[in-house]
Amino acid sequence: MAFFLETLIGGLMAGMLYSLVALGFVLIYKASGVFNFAQGAMVLFAALAMARFAEWIPKWTGIDNPIVANLAAFVIAGAIMFVVAWLIEKLVLRHLVNQEGATLLMATLGITYFLEGLGQTLFGSDIYKIDVGMPKEPIFAFDTVFQGGILINKEDVIAAAIAAALVALLSVFFQKTSTGRALRAVADDHQAAQSIGIPLNRIWVIVWCVAGVVALVAGMIWGSKLGVQFSLTTVALRALPVVILGGLTSVPGAIIGGLIIGVGEKLSEVYLGPFVGGGIEIWFAYVLALVFLLFRPQGLFGEKIIDRV
Repeated sequence: MAFFLETLIGGLMAGMLYSLVALGFVLIYKASGVFNFAQGAMVLFAALAMARFAEWIPKWTGIDNPIVANLAAFVIAGAIMFVVAWLIEKLVLRHLVNQEGATLLMATLGITYFLEGLGQTLFGSDIYKIDVGMPKEPIFAFDTVFQGGILINKEDVIAAAIAAALVALLSVFFQKTSTGRALRAVADDHQAAQSIGIPLNRIWVIVWCVAGVVALVAGMIWGSKLGVQFSLTTVALRALPVVILGGLTSVPGAIIGGLIIGVGEKLSEVYLGPFVGGGIEIWFAYVLALVFLLFRPQGLFGEKIIDRV
């Protein structure tokens, strides 16, 4: 039982991080109808910016306090992501309004390669470290309930808590603020929102900026766990099955889909892997997403295409 709970908790922690990346897809798709393949590159670019500025700031200013350096690097990286998001919307997507989905998809693929190349030019191509002080050593919990306790990685717990806090903050933003209500109105019906005076271009800029902040937080967490390297863009590929499972138009779906896939990966690898030679964790999410595409293409919480026409 203790081993099962260890695996379950590990899956939930990984699932929260998948959900965080998937949120970027959902937010942009809901507001603009664009499936943003550049979200992975945004995660990488944000992580590179934070890692490098956390390294440069002490050299430039003489500040030795790592907390201050990381906080300043986070703020600067956040400002950079705001500028990047604004430029993407203004220079690219604004000119492609009402174009075919394939055109928009190719545009985001182009943005992906541009951000990867720009990130390498500005920040370098080595593997960089983000050290925000998250503990790396595991702990044994519930040792009074289970013999030997349950092994839990404190870094995973803190990362999941940060992801959950950001999700909660975004939920409050969308539900309680006038801007959030405008975003939801645009997501429901672009033309109706525009007819009552909601400026679509401004809303799209806000959504891309929010997605940039989400990418920064995801990049900070994944960079702390894995190091900042160009393979970090593949994190977005891990989030694709999440949005397919939860639904492209559903924020709760991104969260629940991430948890389901995170838990499913871990449990299938541990309990089914030995019978099939292992490696289930690599393809489990994609097979599950394929099943949903065949039998419920709108996902668990998404809307049917016919309902959105």
